[in-house]
Amino acid sequence: MKLKNILLVVKDIEVSKRFYKTLFGLDVITDFDGNVILTEGLVLQDKAIWERFIKREVTTGGNQAELYFEEADMDAFLEKLKSCDFPIEYVNEDMKHDWGQRVVRIYDPDKHMIEIGEPMEVWKKETEDK
Repeated sequence: MKLKNILLVVKDIEVSKRFYKTLFGLDVITDFDGNVILTEGLVLQDKAIWERFIKREVTTGGNQAELYFEEADMDAFLEKLKSCDFPIEYVNEDMKHDWGQRVVRIYDPDKHMIEIGEPMEVWKKETEDK
């Protein structure tokens, strides 16, 4: 068995597709009208469809999970966040963990938490160079 996808429930598929394309470079692989598969295994599903499937109302912003992306050029990505046309809500702005890795955490338009961190090779090399 292997994990194939991670599914996020979203209020507006078009906004979410544009958000993940603009900031993370994810492209649409398949669009089934309310169920969209993006590159890297991320699936977006329309909130109304999901609620119909599970027969429950969806709540968002629970802060109990996050998507994790890696970015070698954190300064360029932080600038991209500042200049993009999405209102970015930060969980935490640019910070450095005790082990040396730089990260930033934001919410997507539906309050799913996203962490963007330097790849291990980047922060490990910086630590070794000191």
